[in-house]
Amino acid sequence: MMFKLQKLTTLLAALPLLTTAFPATQATEKTPLPLIIWHGLGDSYRADGLKEVAQLAEEINPGTYVHIIHLDESDNGDREATFIGNLTEQIAQVCEQLASEPILSTAPAVNALGFSQGGQFLRAFVQRCNFPKVRNLVTLGSQHNGIYKFQSCQSSGDWVCRSAEALLRFGRWSDFVQSRLVPAQYFRDVNEYDSYLEHSNFLADINNERELKKTLYKSNLMSLNRFGMFMFSDDTTAIPKESAWFAEVNQTNGEITTLRERPIYKEDWLGLRSLDEQGKLDFEIIPGPHMALSEKVLTEIFTEYFGPVEVSDETSTLPQLMVAQGT
Repeated sequence: MMFKLQKLTTLLAALPLLTTAFPATQATEKTPLPLIIWHGLGDSYRADGLKEVAQLAEEINPGTYVHIIHLDESDNGDREATFIGNLTEQIAQVCEQLASEPILSTAPAVNALGFSQGGQFLRAFVQRCNFPKVRNLVTLGSQHNGIYKFQSCQSSGDWVCRSAEALLRFGRWSDFVQSRLVPAQYFRDVNEYDSYLEHSNFLADINNERELKKTLYKSNLMSLNRFGMFMFSDDTTAIPKESAWFAEVNQTNGEITTLRERPIYKEDWLGLRSLDEQGKLDFEIIPGPHMALSEKVLTEIFTEYFGPVEVSDETSTLPQLMVAQGT
């Protein structure tokens, strides 16, 4: 979801997006880790709002190297990829992109920030690849348990969004739509649960909901130092908003089944219960509608989750590059 950072002041206009390279450090020296960002639906890695976020990250934690994930070099192409594309292929592309970036791949670890749908995509990166190794993951208004209503296009002249809407008419569970329409790949309706389990190209797999559980997904997610899940209090864009906390919402009566009440937690399909029991899983609220972010909120997040850390044996252990194939 596109957004514009509110009340952002004292930005350094001349500061390049990619800041200083990750410095060589002694084992006990504190240093900021690189930060990777995945933007949301309808946004582009070249958007001004994301540039402001990158600059703020460097202001709060000087020396932070920021990499904004992109699926196309062009502004329009990257935006189009948020609507149209195969998520399995896109995440594999991002795994290669981050592993091939020298500053990221040689860092002891990185931090990760996901806006809206970019949050569940970053979680998929951690579960499937996790190289470079992610230390702290923060997701803002992300649809971890999917959506049961598609967002309407804001403009009748938005041909990319309109094209995505047209694809839905072919049937959200068709192989054609599930391999092409990005939001359809994290659509989840409990009233159509059998169809979802059978045909979902992305979410049913990444949430380990099918009978065969992928142990790599659990072990990789459990390797996080902290996982901060932020929900917007007045979110009417990502429906249901409680998906940001992995909650299940009854479409008929609005009854909420929290993460801790669900099998995904009780049976620990992803390691979320393990993280929670170690105090590493955070449920946070941001006041306001979807992606209404202020400098104050982002400053608190950057300070709390992305501050300098000591380079230790723990952070310098890099996992092997791999993509889960049923393990």
